[in-house]
Amino acid sequence: MGDEPDHKGHRARLRARLLDSGGDALADYELVEYLLALAIPRRDTKPLAKALLREFGSLAKLIGAEPEALRRIDGLGDGAIAALKIVQAANLRMLKGEIAGRSLLSSWDALLDYLRADMGALDIERVRVLYLNSRNMLLRDEIASEGSVDQSAIYAREVIKRALELGAAAIILVHNHPSGIPEPSRQDIAITREIAAAAAKLGIQLHDHIIVGDGDYRSMRGMGLI
Repeated sequence: MGDEPDHKGHRARLRARLLDSGGDALADYELVEYLLALAIPRRDTKPLAKALLREFGSLAKLIGAEPEALRRIDGLGDGAIAALKIVQAANLRMLKGEIAGRSLLSSWDALLDYLRADMGALDIERVRVLYLNSRNMLLRDEIASEGSVDQSAIYAREVIKRALELGAAAIILVHNHPSGIPEPSRQDIAITREIAAAAAKLGIQLHDHIIVGDGDYRSMRGMGLI
């Protein structure tokens, strides 16, 4: 109990720096420390914050970590995990709001920001399909599959069937590479071309296949692969 006033004083100083100078005034561990303090008010959260950043490697990977992975950390209860995940949820909600009701082709940077934030830190491979209307506005953003640490699967027939159900005029494929390296594999290129050909026969355009890595991405159309 004798340490509590020191904790309160330290947190008050962090709060003052945040409010006076903005988030850039705080180091990554201080942002995490203050966030955890809201969920664990009677504990010095600096050591836990530093341990979490060491374990996950970056602030983005920590915030993007799955709850199951976070639960493996000693001293991190559901309240603190929820505090971390609400930051991710709020961030994704704001980023997704930047593309809502707009042509994705004219909001490309905003789309990439959203996809990197949502998928860049995943430790399993996830495939999603963005179904667009004739004005290239988002009809539906759906997860097509999730796989093992480094492999997932997507089937052309299922993608095209869903596009027809939704009345989509175009699609964008997206998946992540848990390795952090977004270079397309031969399998990535083959399935992309298969889906593009099947879609074209039905008047549906495949705009792109985006591969997300750790803070980076590759556009297969931009690379001339489709």
